[in-house]
Amino acid sequence: MLTFDGVWHFGEVFSSQMNSDFHCTGQMADVNIVDRVAHGGGGVMVWAGVCYGQGTQVHFIDGILNAQRYHDEILRPIVVPYIHDHHLMLQHDNAWPHVARICTQFLEAENIPVLAWPSKSPDMSPIEHVWDALEWRIRQHVPVPTNNQQLPTAIEEKWTNIPQATINNLISSMRRRCVALREANGGHSRY
Repeated sequence: MLTFDGVWHFGEVFSSQMNSDFHCTGQMADVNIVDRVAHGGGGVMVWAGVCYGQGTQVHFIDGILNAQRYHDEILRPIVVPYIHDHHLMLQHDNAWPHVARICTQFLEAENIPVLAWPSKSPDMSPIEHVWDALEWRIRQHVPVPTNNQQLPTAIEEKWTNIPQATINNLISSMRRRCVALREANGGHSRY
């Protein structure tokens, strides 16, 4: 079973250039961090995870997510219990907080299997498309959230309304994604 998790920074004003760096695993969880503020305004940072058949709730992160906070606020209370309860493998990208000694040693001590992930491969992760689906749903929200007080409510509502079948289909596409990446010699693929 795969689990993909990630962090995304939603700006107050949504940009068509919105960026997120999520990644994947075989029986996995994937984590991504984006520290960008669209249009120089405020926003909210969100962490969430998906896997075939289920996902986590969204978790809001105040400020910058460094390795210590990733360990204390994401790995210890959320990721490790989730992976143990569902017998998953963790997949996360190579962002500094993920590969910092405090996090790698903690995951080893907790016997959390971690899938090796190539750097700069966000297009391989199905969660990229889940974030796209979430952003699209938020843009369709009436009224569109206009401030940081309205945005978390809209994110929570829209996250819970993403059909699990959509997430399952994205995860099921991993074989095709890997083949496409290999055929592209590690370059850009249609995913």
